[in-house]
Amino acid sequence: MTTEDLPTPATLRKLLSYEPDTGLLTWRHRSLETFATEPAGKTWNTRFSGKPAFTTLHDRGYRQGFIYHKPYYAHRVAYAIYHGNWPVMGVDHVNGDTGDNRIENLRDVSPSVNGRNAAMWSNNTSGVCGVGWNKASEKWRAQIRVRNKDYYLGAFENFDDAVAARKAAEVEYGFHPNHGRPALA
Repeated sequence: MTTEDLPTPATLRKLLSYEPDTGLLTWRHRSLETFATEPAGKTWNTRFSGKPAFTTLHDRGYRQGFIYHKPYYAHRVAYAIYHGNWPVMGVDHVNGDTGDNRIENLRDVSPSVNGRNAAMWSNNTSGVCGVGWNKASEKWRAQIRVRNKDYYLGAFENFDDAVAARKAAEVEYGFHPNHGRPALA
């Protein structure tokens, strides 16, 4: 979807109110002239005006809703209302909670930067991203992936040394401090 296809932030502000401290989107009262018929407008305002918006939970944990029969994610709408423009790249939930749409938790970043704030994979067995046991060498292996390239950080007798190598690489490559946190249930 191009930005030409998206409702303007001004239109969003007419339709919705956004509380940046809580992340809550609420439907605003709409003028009856915006509906095909007056009864349709009265019905809509009775059912939705002043009530929470974008409450449907997407299968990946994102909240979503519809504007003029088109689906939108709540975090993108919240970002557009607050900043006055749609996000250019992608919206990262800093704390990893895709249902937390407080403005302090939303940032417009590239997929590469977003990936540096990822939760630990569910199949991780060591408890630390990029650290795993190598049966053949009987050592802990540390690695990191940056811009679709894998970097081998070494093989270590000691688990803590492998973790230290990985953490140092995360700092060097600008990973977010939340990277590798346990996935939210």
